[in-house]
Amino acid sequence: MTQQTFLYQPKISEVLKNIRKVMIGKEEAALLSVVALLAKGHVLLEDVPGVGKTMLVKTLAKSLDCDFKRIQFTPDLLPSDVTGVSIYNPKNMEFEFRAGPILGNVVLADEINRTSPKTQSALLEGMEETSITVDGKTIPLSDPFFVMATQNPIEYEGTYPLPEAQLDRFLLKMKMGYPTAKQEMEMLSRTSNGHPIEEISAVLSREELVGLQKEVADVYVDNSVNLYIIDLVTATRNHEGVYLGVSPRGSISLMKAAKAFAFVHDRDYVIPDDVQYLAPYVLSHRMILTSEAKFEGSSAESIIEELLTATSIPVNRNISE
Repeated sequence: MTQQTFLYQPKISEVLKNIRKVMIGKEEAALLSVVALLAKGHVLLEDVPGVGKTMLVKTLAKSLDCDFKRIQFTPDLLPSDVTGVSIYNPKNMEFEFRAGPILGNVVLADEINRTSPKTQSALLEGMEETSITVDGKTIPLSDPFFVMATQNPIEYEGTYPLPEAQLDRFLLKMKMGYPTAKQEMEMLSRTSNGHPIEEISAVLSREELVGLQKEVADVYVDNSVNLYIIDLVTATRNHEGVYLGVSPRGSISLMKAAKAFAFVHDRDYVIPDDVQYLAPYVLSHRMILTSEAKFEGSSAESIIEELLTATSIPVNRNISE
């Protein structure tokens, strides 16, 4: 589904311009990342090494005047390495909390599937609750708080895939893909005398970002559009190729993402096209397919596209209908 609107909200346009200076041919990934950021959601980037997953996160973080932290997940990483730990100070005879990287504003969770479920859960708790628990105490996370996690879908040895029940902690799941030959030629040209990320600077302050997130929350969603979201989600639960359909959390996530998408395109209202564009990114990782569907070559994305075609766009409907 191709989005026809190309007018960007002025402040967001500056962020996207920054990303384009570093990332070539990744406009869609950049746009979706900003959408998730404004919707107070999180992103899972799943793709092979070397296609720019980490660079996208670094560029986005550098475009924001926010605290950036990176967590390199490894099999021996402990939950305290993510959340922080209380250390005894003999001078004042008290325990002092040393904050972990999760208390940053923009957090890169690199290769999240390479660490144990126990350590993964420390990050996932923060993503869901916007707080962490250390030594029985609840510590609120910074505002804004945004996680972009990466994982390599090719190498499975020594990895701990995220359970389906935890994947829906991510607002969006997407792939980067390989560049075209022309794009790769331009990459070589741009990086021959240094990396372009060194030349970009912050264009959006922390306060401005929080303000934009509040404006996104006020974007209008008509009842007919909400019903369209419900129709799509309900269809995933009734599809013969789906073992477990999208939960109500998926409906809420799609609505929030659509509001952010409309705002990015300088609109204060959501249209059905926003929902159609975002549905594959928001819903596909929240479904479990039957073994028969997988055997026949179906994917969650293909089923979502099928449902988008089959589901009519409701206009001026009531919930009682």
